[in-house]
Amino acid sequence: MNTTVATGTEGKTWGGGNKPLTASYGKMMMWFFIVSDALTFSAFLAAYGFSRFKFIDSWPIADEVFTHFPFLHGVEAPMYYVAFMTFVLIMSSVTMVLAVDAGHHMNKAKVTIYMFLTVIGGIIFVGSQAWEWNTFIKGEFGAVQTKGGNILQFVDAEGHRVAVADFAKVETGTRTQHESKNGLWFVDEGALPTYTMAEINNGLAAHPDVLVRTQIINAEGEKTVLSREESIKQLKENGRLFVQGANLHVNEYGSPLFADFFFFITGFHGFHVFSGVVLNIIIFFNVILGTYERRKSYEMVEKVGLYWHFVDLVWVFVFTFFYLV
Repeated sequence: MNTTVATGTEGKTWGGGNKPLTASYGKMMMWFFIVSDALTFSAFLAAYGFSRFKFIDSWPIADEVFTHFPFLHGVEAPMYYVAFMTFVLIMSSVTMVLAVDAGHHMNKAKVTIYMFLTVIGGIIFVGSQAWEWNTFIKGEFGAVQTKGGNILQFVDAEGHRVAVADFAKVETGTRTQHESKNGLWFVDEGALPTYTMAEINNGLAAHPDVLVRTQIINAEGEKTVLSREESIKQLKENGRLFVQGANLHVNEYGSPLFADFFFFITGFHGFHVFSGVVLNIIIFFNVILGTYERRKSYEMVEKVGLYWHFVDLVWVFVFTFFYLV
């Protein structure tokens, strides 16, 4: 005797009801988005890892790049502000957890408070990242790019960085910037560098306590400092252009690839955080208006919470790759 059991899937693509794995359709879609976005970030970080491994002997040292702290000009505080940013983002993830838990208990007042704190934490993080970008772009000490594209920095006898502005010997007179109306037709010259190579060479010659440091990392894990004679020779023979700060073309801290990956990956993550802040603000006002109270469910808070925890987790990996390793 044959017994036929109805499974509820006859003639249907999906017969598991509207809550597969006991999750609503909205939460399932959020999980699908998170998984796909995680693969995207993984690809970016893998590319960064391969590039760093290829140029491991000349990659910038994070402790020498991220040394600034707002309102503390001239104070060496390596990684302090990045640690502060990370702490703020992690704490915003904690307040999001508390908001979700309060939603489970239908406690509108607590959800409002914790969502507000989460929004504030996100705004602080995005603002901090914008300040870090601005500082990274403007630079502080300046350096010289060689004909081969490498970077020459300047240090004193004790190995501390020296700004080019502190020793460059500025020449009298000005150099005319090339415009398309004179010389080659339709060709404009970019912005003139702050210092010419002659001014930097003359300044180095006049300051015997200043040495050149290359971007090559030695066996001790430090950048290679040249002798006085080698410094003068290297700068005179290979120095091509004064650079300050970092952009998609040059990077005073070392390999331009570091700046390229930094802007792209942290910018992509920053866009995610900014988007999360906007979503959190919308949910926050919906909570105040009692939208979810009338629905008898705060699932929207839980769904945006999944996204917020994701961007928090991604930052842990970005922080590890760029700042710690």
